[in-house]
Amino acid sequence: MTEIKNGKTVITTPVMDEDIKNLHAGDTIYLSGDLFTGRDAVHERVTREGRDFPGSIKNGAVFHAGPIVRQLDDGSYEMVSIGPTTSMRMERFEYDFIRETGVKIVIGKGGMKDDTARGCREFCAIHCAAPAGCAVVNAVCVEETSGVEWSDLGMPEAVWVMKVKEFGPLIVTIDTEGNNYFENKKKEYNARKDEQAERITEEIARW
Repeated sequence: MTEIKNGKTVITTPVMDEDIKNLHAGDTIYLSGDLFTGRDAVHERVTREGRDFPGSIKNGAVFHAGPIVRQLDDGSYEMVSIGPTTSMRMERFEYDFIRETGVKIVIGKGGMKDDTARGCREFCAIHCAAPAGCAVVNAVCVEETSGVEWSDLGMPEAVWVMKVKEFGPLIVTIDTEGNNYFENKKKEYNARKDEQAERITEEIARW
């Protein structure tokens, strides 16, 4: 479901194709509902070992993150800090991960490249960048940390199951058409750089 709240685009899980197909690279969204963590080891188990993701992530969201979680006296969990892990580390897994799990929103730090863009295009998914340095602020958006799966991987690599409210801001870096915000900006900046380099070279030659 997609809603506009106080000028913010808020997407609530489960995420349908129509919730994200009109988003464009560079747009800003917020996420409410279920959110799972999953980074290197989780991606490898799903895509290389053929194991089922331990949770209802189809039409859901995964966060490339290694959180700090405190277990309370009553056995429940409290999210202390949850910042994004560099998404590019998952590039070699992400196409297969999107295909196998049916996840719709992939979140992490920075951008991703061609295989992820292909997965977003073929399976109607998006990748979003979460701002770095906001781990404690992100934790405030976690209403409940309801459990953990694959805890044998250790706290940073395990699958943490959360309920979040207006988690973000999240910048769409790859949209469902495969448009890649970071890669497009690189081309734009390189073109500007080449123009300026040529101008400077011409000025130096006149000296």
